[in-house]
Amino acid sequence: MNASRTRALRLPVTALVCSVVLLSGCSDSGSSGRRETSTTQTAQPAVPAADTDLQSDYQKVIKDVLPSVVQIQTGSDLGSGVVYDDKGHIVTNAHVLGDGKTFKVTIPNSENELTAKLVYAYPEQDLAVVELDKVPDGLRAATFGDSAKVAVGQIVLAMGSPLGLSSSVTQGIVSATGRTVSESGSGGGAGATISNMVQTSAAINPGNSGGALVNLDGQVIGIPTLAAIDPNFGDSAAPGIGFAIPASMVKTVADQIIENGKITESGRAALGITGRTVVDDNFRPVGVAVVEVRSGGAADKAGIEAGDIITKLGDTGVTTITSLSEALAGDKPGDKTSVTFTRDGSAKTVDVTLGEQ
Repeated sequence: MNASRTRALRLPVTALVCSVVLLSGCSDSGSSGRRETSTTQTAQPAVPAADTDLQSDYQKVIKDVLPSVVQIQTGSDLGSGVVYDDKGHIVTNAHVLGDGKTFKVTIPNSENELTAKLVYAYPEQDLAVVELDKVPDGLRAATFGDSAKVAVGQIVLAMGSPLGLSSSVTQGIVSATGRTVSESGSGGGAGATISNMVQTSAAINPGNSGGALVNLDGQVIGIPTLAAIDPNFGDSAAPGIGFAIPASMVKTVADQIIENGKITESGRAALGITGRTVVDDNFRPVGVAVVEVRSGGAADKAGIEAGDIITKLGDTGVTTITSLSEALAGDKPGDKTSVTFTRDGSAKTVDVTLGEQ
C-alpha cells in the first residue's frame, strides 16, 4: 500500500519526507563467573509512582480514543480520519481525499471495509468531511478539546495510519502554538495557508494526515497535517517538527459542512473586534456595533473605536454580525481591505490589514 499524499510545509522547510528505521533488539550476553557469597537478594528498584501513573494515563487515552481514529483509502493512497459524530461523519484532511468522491474506511479492531462518500472538501483549510454509507454498531465519536487551553509543553499522542500501519500511536509534546504555515499545492504550486497551527514533536509521517493529536484528557486537540524537511541539509527529515490544525478550526469547518453541506463562515480572518447587530426603528438590521476593540488588532491599528457602527467591508454591505462574518470568510489574515463605519452620525472609511482570529 502507498502512504497518503502529504502536503509540504513552507517555513524554512518545504516538504515532507519520511524514512523507516528498523531497530534490532539487544540484550546483555555477558555473564560473570564470580560466586556470590551473600544469600541476601538485592531488591529491584521500585518503579516511581509517577511513571506508573503516566503509563496508565497513556493506556487509558489510547483505549478511549483510538477506536475513533480510522484509516481512509482513496485509490492507492492512504490516510487517516477521526469519527466526528455518531451519524457516521468523519473529518479528515482535504489533501488525503484528493479528487476522490468515494472511499473505503477501516475502523480499528475491524477487518471489514466500510464505504463512504464525500460531503464537502475545503482545501483552503485542508479539511474535509466524509460520511459512511452505513453506520456500524458501536461507532464511537471522538471528543474535541478547547484550543484556547492548548499550551506548550503538554504531552500529546498522535494517532493514525503512518505508512499504512493502522492504529499506530506516537508520543510527544506541544512544541508551539499559533504557527502560520503554508502547504505545497499540486504540481509544486502554492497550497493552503493555515493559521494558528499546533506544532508538535510527536512523529508525523505520511498516512498520519487526517488523524488525531490527543491530549491526556482524551480530547482531540488537532488534526495532524504536516511534517517538515530541512532543505538546507539535502532535504533531510527535520525530526520532531509536525503541525496539526487546531480543534477549534476543525469544529468550525466540520459543523458548517455537516449542517450546510458547504462553508458559510471560515473564521480565517478577523478585524479584532467584539460586535453585535444593531437595528433601526423598524427593527431592520443596519450594521454591526463595535462593542470592544482588541488592543493591537487590525481594527485598533486602523483607528476603529468602540461605538462605531460597521456598514461595509470592502464593497460588501454589512447589516448583521453574521453578514460581517460571511464577508470575512473569503479573506485571509494579512489581506488588505477597507471598512466603512459611522461615528456620531458621520460615515468614515479606513484601510485595514486583516489579522488572525
